[in-house]
Amino acid sequence: MKEFEYIITDPDGIHARPAGELVKAAREFSCTIQLVKNEKAGDCKKIFSIMGLGVKKGDKVMLLFDGEDEDRAFSVLSSFMQEKL
Repeated sequence: MKEFEYIITDPDGIHARPAGELVKAAREFSCTIQLVKNEKAGDCKKIFSIMGLGVKKGDKVMLLFDGEDEDRAFSVLSSFMQEKL
């Protein structure tokens, strides 16, 4: 299992557009990928699961990766978070 911790810098937090892009990117991998905020977890492959977390600017989130392609998923999605959120 790999973990990536990040503080959201986007002024709008994780809103519909970046959430959709995150889901699209996560679906490219077979491993499970979860977004965790304040002990609540959302499945990164389901947009309503991500949107339901209500992630705002300044929130600390963690991405959890578990599965055979977790290393590649970690690399791609951690870069996505830093570039887009």
